[in-house]
Amino acid sequence: MPSELSPTARALRTLEILQARPGTTADQLAGRLGVTERAARRYIGILREAGIQVESSRGPHGGYRLRRGTRLPPIVFTQAEALGLVMAVLDGQPAATVADDPVGAALGKVIQALPENVGRQAAVLREHAKAAPDRQSAHPDPAITSALVAAVAARRRVLIAYQSERGNAWKAEVDPWAVVVRHGRWYLLCHSHRADAIRTYRVDRIRTVSQTTHEFVPPGDLDPIAALEENLGTGWEFPTRVVFDAPLAEVAPWVRPPMGRLQPSGDGCVLVGSTSNPAMYAQEWLAAVPFAFRVEGGDELRAAVAAVATRFAAALAPQDG
Repeated sequence: MPSELSPTARALRTLEILQARPGTTADQLAGRLGVTERAARRYIGILREAGIQVESSRGPHGGYRLRRGTRLPPIVFTQAEALGLVMAVLDGQPAATVADDPVGAALGKVIQALPENVGRQAAVLREHAKAAPDRQSAHPDPAITSALVAAVAARRRVLIAYQSERGNAWKAEVDPWAVVVRHGRWYLLCHSHRADAIRTYRVDRIRTVSQTTHEFVPPGDLDPIAALEENLGTGWEFPTRVVFDAPLAEVAPWVRPPMGRLQPSGDGCVLVGSTSNPAMYAQEWLAAVPFAFRVEGGDELRAAVAAVATRFAAALAPQDG
């Protein structure tokens, strides 16, 4: 950090650090500010004198943090930060260009609060940039998402009501391990007590969430993204088993995690999983794989592949006359 900065500038930088990294220790703060620990504590004192409530705690998980609900000075963005924020919002929520959209209304308030030179560019970008909706994305209910995230943080089991793509509905008690965003879709990674197995549920299909009094401990070595990828293709209504004559290494780049697990089998490989939508599995996923295959199961997927084959064959039938 530049040595010529004033104590006020360093105090504001201290505030930024505590906002971004709650639990920062005096030693860590001193290192980021380029000062001694004594000086770092002095900047904490300046913040407290200004009425900003900074709490401190000892121990391995101790450090400084802002008290929840603390009123902070107005946030200041650089032009690059402001434009990057608008771009990220439009990328994830194309409707945010419209003021009537809840996210668009929130974005408008942020832009309105920006300094003139920064806010002008952000407003122009929002007004003239256009974002095409992603047909694969799905936006869950913020209240449902918030309830799930709160349960993840509190490590409390929840009771969810779920409705599948086909309209089937059920309730299940689950240990919510993580909420993961993948390719525009939000997923709940959890342990289902109903199935006694790991499950992944689309958050936009969860209808209700109620937290219970039961606590849980997630796996210590949990990698939420890796676990989600591994389990996306399991636990659904209709089993699938597809055999490829090509080597696993050649087929693997064409197989998406929701399709199941690809395993070696003789000179080829076999894809084992499950799906809630055999028609989509056949016409969108299998049809895109450029290798010969045969469907050994289940009956629903075999029927869906037969329907696709019949439709394509009809497209090549000679016309009368």
